[in-house]
Amino acid sequence: MNPTFGKVITAMVTPFDEKGDLDLDAASDLARWLVDNGSEGLVLSGTTGESPTLTESEELILFRTIREAVSVPLLAGTGSNSTATAVEQSRRASEIGVDGILLVTPYYNRPSQEGLFAHYSAVAAATPLPIMVYDVPVRTGRKIETETVLRLAAETANIVALKDAAGDPAETAKLIARAPEGFEVYSGDDSLTLPLLAVGAVGVVSVASHWVGRQMGQMIEAFWKGDVEEARRINATLTASYDYEAQLDAPNPIPTKALLRVLGLKVGECRPPMGPDPEDLDDRAREILAGLS
Repeated sequence: MNPTFGKVITAMVTPFDEKGDLDLDAASDLARWLVDNGSEGLVLSGTTGESPTLTESEELILFRTIREAVSVPLLAGTGSNSTATAVEQSRRASEIGVDGILLVTPYYNRPSQEGLFAHYSAVAAATPLPIMVYDVPVRTGRKIETETVLRLAAETANIVALKDAAGDPAETAKLIARAPEGFEVYSGDDSLTLPLLAVGAVGVVSVASHWVGRQMGQMIEAFWKGDVEEARRINATLTASYDYEAQLDAPNPIPTKALLRVLGLKVGECRPPMGPDPEDLDDRAREILAGLS
Protein backbone atom coordinates (compact mmCIF):
# COMPACT_ATOMS: atom_id res chain seq x y z
CA MET A 1 0.00 0.00 0.00
CA ASN A 2 1.30 3.45 -0.93
CA PRO A 3 -0.83 6.20 0.65
CA THR A 4 -0.75 9.49 -1.24
CA PHE A 5 1.03 11.45 1.47
CA GLY A 6 2.86 8.56 3.17
CA LYS A 7 1.77 6.28 5.98
CA VAL A 8 3.37 8.36 8.77
CA ILE A 9 2.75 12.09 8.42
CA THR A 10 4.04 14.26 11.25
CA ALA A 11 2.03 17.31 12.26
CA MET A 12 5.20 19.34 12.78
CA VAL A 13 5.63 21.83 15.62
CA THR A 14 6.60 25.35 14.61
CA PRO A 15 9.94 26.42 16.14
CA PHE A 16 10.22 29.88 17.67
CA ASP A 17 13.30 31.70 18.91
CA GLU A 18 13.89 33.26 22.33
CA LYS A 19 11.83 36.31 21.35
CA GLY A 20 8.92 34.18 20.13
CA ASP A 21 9.62 34.88 16.47
CA LEU A 22 9.52 32.23 13.77
CA ASP A 23 12.85 30.36 13.67
CA LEU A 24 13.19 29.26 10.07
CA ASP A 25 16.64 27.68 10.44
CA ALA A 26 15.38 25.55 13.31
CA ALA A 27 12.27 24.66 11.33
CA SER A 28 14.39 23.42 8.42
CA ASP A 29 16.61 21.41 10.76
CA LEU A 30 13.59 19.87 12.46
CA ALA A 31 11.94 18.95 9.15
CA ARG A 32 15.09 17.18 7.98
CA TRP A 33 15.44 15.42 11.34
CA LEU A 34 11.85 14.19 11.20
CA VAL A 35 12.30 12.84 7.68
CA ASP A 36 15.46 11.05 8.81
CA ASN A 37 13.52 9.49 11.68
CA GLY A 38 10.48 7.99 10.03
CA SER A 39 8.26 10.82 8.79
CA GLU A 40 7.12 10.19 5.22
CA GLY A 41 5.20 13.45 5.02
CA LEU A 42 4.74 16.63 7.06
CA VAL A 43 1.82 18.86 7.99
CA LEU A 44 2.80 22.50 8.42
CA SER A 45 0.77 25.03 10.38
CA GLY A 46 -1.64 22.51 11.81
CA THR A 47 -2.92 22.43 15.37
CA THR A 48 0.42 21.06 16.58
CA GLY A 49 2.12 23.81 14.57
CA GLU A 50 0.22 26.45 16.57
CA SER A 51 -1.63 27.69 13.51
CA PRO A 52 -3.98 29.98 15.49
CA THR A 53 -0.97 32.05 16.56
CA LEU A 54 0.72 32.26 13.16
CA THR A 55 0.10 35.18 10.84
CA GLU A 56 -0.80 34.47 7.24
CA SER A 57 2.59 35.74 6.09
CA GLU A 58 4.40 33.55 8.63
CA GLU A 59 2.53 30.51 7.33
CA LEU A 60 3.59 31.21 3.76
CA ILE A 61 7.22 31.78 4.76
CA LEU A 62 7.15 28.51 6.69
CA PHE A 63 5.69 26.62 3.72
CA ARG A 64 8.32 28.03 1.38
CA THR A 65 11.21 27.35 3.78
CA ILE A 66 10.28 23.73 4.45
CA ARG A 67 9.63 23.10 0.77
CA GLU A 68 13.25 24.05 0.15
CA ALA A 69 14.47 21.88 3.04
CA VAL A 70 12.82 18.51 2.32
CA SER A 71 11.36 16.61 -0.62
CA VAL A 72 8.68 14.55 1.18
CA PRO A 73 4.99 15.41 0.68
CA LEU A 74 4.00 18.62 2.48
CA LEU A 75 0.46 19.42 3.53
CA ALA A 76 -0.16 23.11 4.20
CA GLY A 77 -2.61 23.90 6.98
CA THR A 78 -4.60 26.75 5.46
CA GLY A 79 -7.88 26.34 7.33
CA SER A 80 -9.74 29.26 8.86
CA ASN A 81 -13.15 30.07 10.24
CA SER A 82 -13.35 32.60 7.41
CA THR A 83 -14.00 30.99 4.05
CA ALA A 84 -12.49 33.94 2.19
CA THR A 85 -9.27 33.64 4.22
CA ALA A 86 -9.05 29.89 3.70
CA VAL A 87 -9.59 30.34 -0.04
CA GLU A 88 -6.89 32.98 -0.40
CA GLN A 89 -4.36 31.22 1.83
CA SER A 90 -4.90 27.93 -0.01
CA ARG A 91 -4.39 29.69 -3.34
CA ARG A 92 -1.15 31.24 -2.14
CA ALA A 93 0.13 27.98 -0.65
CA SER A 94 -0.54 26.24 -3.96
CA GLU A 95 1.83 28.63 -5.71
CA ILE A 96 4.67 27.74 -3.32
CA GLY A 97 4.88 24.10 -4.31
CA VAL A 98 3.37 22.19 -1.40
CA ASP A 99 1.77 18.86 -2.24
CA GLY A 100 -1.60 19.20 -0.59
CA ILE A 101 -3.88 21.21 1.67
CA LEU A 102 -5.00 20.24 5.17
CA LEU A 103 -8.30 21.99 5.75
CA VAL A 104 -9.70 22.01 9.25
CA THR A 105 -13.40 22.49 9.91
CA PRO A 106 -14.23 26.16 10.41
CA TYR A 107 -13.99 26.59 14.16
CA TYR A 108 -16.04 28.57 16.69
CA ASN A 109 -18.79 29.73 14.31
CA ARG A 110 -20.25 26.19 14.10
CA PRO A 111 -21.74 26.26 10.57
CA SER A 112 -24.43 23.88 9.39
CA GLN A 113 -23.57 20.85 7.27
CA GLU A 114 -24.63 22.82 4.19
CA GLY A 115 -22.34 25.61 5.32
CA LEU A 116 -19.49 23.14 5.71
CA PHE A 117 -20.12 21.73 2.25
CA ALA A 118 -20.08 25.23 0.75
CA HIS A 119 -16.89 26.14 2.64
CA TYR A 120 -14.96 23.08 1.49
CA SER A 121 -16.26 23.39 -2.06
CA ALA A 122 -15.12 27.01 -2.26
CA VAL A 123 -11.60 26.19 -1.10
CA ALA A 124 -11.39 23.19 -3.42
CA ALA A 125 -12.29 25.41 -6.36
CA ALA A 126 -9.41 27.77 -5.47
CA THR A 127 -6.61 25.19 -5.68
CA PRO A 128 -5.62 22.35 -7.98
CA LEU A 129 -3.99 20.57 -5.05
CA PRO A 130 -5.46 17.52 -3.30
CA ILE A 131 -7.24 18.40 -0.07
CA MET A 132 -7.34 16.45 3.19
CA VAL A 133 -10.41 17.33 5.25
CA TYR A 134 -9.56 17.61 8.95
CA ASP A 135 -12.39 16.62 11.30
CA VAL A 136 -11.60 17.39 14.96
CA PRO A 137 -14.89 18.33 16.64
CA VAL A 138 -13.37 18.54 20.14
CA ARG A 139 -11.46 21.61 18.94
CA THR A 140 -13.79 23.07 16.32
CA GLY A 141 -17.18 22.61 17.94
CA ARG A 142 -18.71 21.04 14.85
CA LYS A 143 -18.56 17.47 13.54
CA ILE A 144 -18.38 16.97 9.78
CA GLU A 145 -21.08 14.36 9.39
CA THR A 146 -20.37 11.21 7.38
CA GLU A 147 -22.90 12.17 4.71
CA THR A 148 -21.16 15.52 4.24
CA VAL A 149 -17.74 13.93 3.85
CA LEU A 150 -19.14 11.40 1.36
CA ARG A 151 -20.83 14.14 -0.62
CA LEU A 152 -17.61 16.17 -0.76
CA ALA A 153 -15.64 13.11 -1.83
CA ALA A 154 -18.16 12.28 -4.57
CA GLU A 155 -18.72 15.79 -5.93
CA THR A 156 -15.31 17.46 -5.49
CA ALA A 157 -12.48 15.89 -7.44
CA ASN A 158 -9.62 17.19 -5.32
CA ILE A 159 -11.06 16.35 -1.90
CA VAL A 160 -9.24 13.05 -1.59
CA ALA A 161 -8.64 12.30 2.08
CA LEU A 162 -9.82 12.71 5.65
CA LYS A 163 -7.81 13.26 8.80
CA ASP A 164 -10.14 11.63 11.30
CA ALA A 165 -9.85 12.93 14.86
CA ALA A 166 -13.51 12.47 15.73
CA GLY A 167 -12.86 9.52 18.03
CA ASP A 168 -15.52 7.18 16.65
CA PRO A 169 -13.98 4.19 14.80
CA ALA A 170 -17.39 2.59 14.27
CA GLU A 171 -18.58 5.64 12.33
CA THR A 172 -15.28 5.77 10.45
CA ALA A 173 -15.85 2.17 9.36
CA LYS A 174 -19.19 3.18 7.86
CA LEU A 175 -17.57 6.09 6.02
CA ILE A 176 -14.76 3.97 4.58
CA ALA A 177 -17.22 1.30 3.45
CA ARG A 178 -19.14 3.88 1.40
CA ALA A 179 -16.33 6.18 0.25
CA PRO A 180 -15.35 6.40 -3.43
CA GLU A 181 -12.44 4.27 -4.57
CA GLY A 182 -9.16 5.99 -3.78
CA PHE A 183 -10.50 8.16 -0.95
CA GLU A 184 -8.05 7.81 1.94
CA VAL A 185 -8.68 8.05 5.67
CA TYR A 186 -5.82 8.84 8.05
CA SER A 187 -6.00 8.55 11.80
CA GLY A 188 -5.79 11.97 13.42
CA ASP A 189 -5.44 10.53 16.91
CA ASP A 190 -2.32 8.48 17.67
CA SER A 191 -4.07 6.31 20.22
CA LEU A 192 -6.71 5.27 17.66
CA THR A 193 -4.36 4.53 14.78
CA LEU A 194 -4.38 0.76 15.21
CA PRO A 195 -8.19 0.55 15.59
CA LEU A 196 -8.64 2.76 12.53
CA LEU A 197 -6.23 0.66 10.49
CA ALA A 198 -8.48 -2.28 11.30
CA VAL A 199 -11.43 -0.57 9.60
CA GLY A 200 -9.48 0.63 6.57
CA ALA A 201 -7.42 3.72 7.43
CA VAL A 202 -4.19 4.05 5.40
CA GLY A 203 -1.94 5.82 7.90
CA VAL A 204 -1.69 8.49 10.56
CA VAL A 205 -1.21 12.23 10.87
CA SER A 206 0.73 11.99 14.08
CA VAL A 207 2.07 14.00 16.99
CA ALA A 208 4.03 11.22 18.71
CA SER A 209 5.91 10.59 15.46
CA HIS A 210 8.09 13.53 16.47
CA TRP A 211 9.93 10.96 18.59
CA VAL A 212 8.54 7.54 17.59
CA GLY A 213 8.14 7.96 13.84
CA ARG A 214 10.00 4.78 13.00
CA GLN A 215 7.99 2.74 15.50
CA MET A 216 4.70 4.12 14.12
CA GLY A 217 5.78 3.09 10.64
CA GLN A 218 6.78 -0.38 11.84
CA MET A 219 3.40 -0.84 13.52
CA ILE A 220 1.55 0.09 10.34
CA GLU A 221 3.77 -2.15 8.20
CA ALA A 222 3.25 -5.07 10.58
CA PHE A 223 -0.51 -4.62 10.36
CA TRP A 224 -0.44 -4.47 6.56
CA LYS A 225 1.57 -7.69 6.46
CA GLY A 226 -1.06 -9.42 8.57
CA ASP A 227 1.11 -9.63 11.69
CA VAL A 228 -1.51 -8.23 14.01
CA GLU A 229 0.25 -9.52 17.11
CA GLU A 230 3.39 -7.58 16.22
CA ALA A 231 1.34 -4.48 15.50
CA ARG A 232 -0.33 -4.84 18.89
CA ARG A 233 3.04 -5.33 20.58
CA ILE A 234 4.48 -2.16 19.05
CA ASN A 235 1.34 -0.21 19.85
CA ALA A 236 1.61 -1.29 23.49
CA THR A 237 5.09 0.25 23.68
CA LEU A 238 3.69 3.56 22.44
CA THR A 239 0.71 4.02 24.76
CA ALA A 240 2.73 6.06 27.27
CA SER A 241 3.71 8.41 24.44
CA TYR A 242 0.05 8.77 23.47
CA ASP A 243 -0.83 9.74 27.03
CA TYR A 244 2.12 12.11 27.28
CA GLU A 245 1.37 14.13 24.15
CA ALA A 246 -1.89 15.63 25.46
CA GLN A 247 -2.11 16.29 29.18
CA LEU A 248 -4.60 18.48 31.01
CA ASP A 249 -1.90 20.73 32.44
CA ALA A 250 0.19 20.62 29.25
CA PRO A 251 -2.01 20.44 26.14
CA ASN A 252 -0.54 19.65 22.73
CA PRO A 253 1.95 20.89 21.52
CA ILE A 254 3.51 21.88 24.86
CA PRO A 255 4.68 18.31 25.71
CA THR A 256 6.01 17.73 22.20
CA LYS A 257 8.19 20.81 22.27
CA ALA A 258 9.46 19.87 25.75
CA LEU A 259 10.46 16.39 24.59
CA LEU A 260 12.17 17.74 21.48
CA ARG A 261 14.16 20.16 23.64
CA VAL A 262 15.20 17.24 25.84
CA LEU A 263 16.42 15.53 22.66
CA GLY A 264 18.52 18.61 21.94
CA LEU A 265 16.40 20.00 19.12
CA LYS A 266 15.88 23.75 18.92
CA VAL A 267 12.14 24.41 18.91
CA GLY A 268 11.61 27.07 21.56
CA GLU A 269 8.54 27.59 23.70
CA CYS A 270 4.92 27.74 22.59
CA ARG A 271 3.34 31.10 21.92
CA PRO A 272 0.66 32.32 24.34
CA PRO A 273 -1.97 31.33 25.20
CA MET A 274 -0.28 27.91 25.25
CA GLY A 275 1.81 27.55 28.39
CA PRO A 276 3.47 27.96 30.75
CA ASP A 277 5.09 24.54 30.98
CA PRO A 278 4.55 22.54 34.18
CA GLU A 279 7.74 22.52 36.24
CA ASP A 280 8.21 18.76 35.94
CA LEU A 281 7.44 18.47 32.22
CA ASP A 282 11.06 17.87 31.20
CA ASP A 283 11.23 15.04 33.74
CA ARG A 284 8.07 13.51 32.26
CA ALA A 285 9.66 13.74 28.80
CA ARG A 286 12.79 11.96 30.02
CA GLU A 287 10.63 9.19 31.50
CA ILE A 288 8.93 8.68 28.14
CA LEU A 289 12.26 8.42 26.34
CA ALA A 290 13.68 6.11 29.01
CA GLY A 291 10.65 3.83 28.70
CA LEU A 292 11.13 3.59 24.95
CA SER A 293 14.81 2.69 25.24
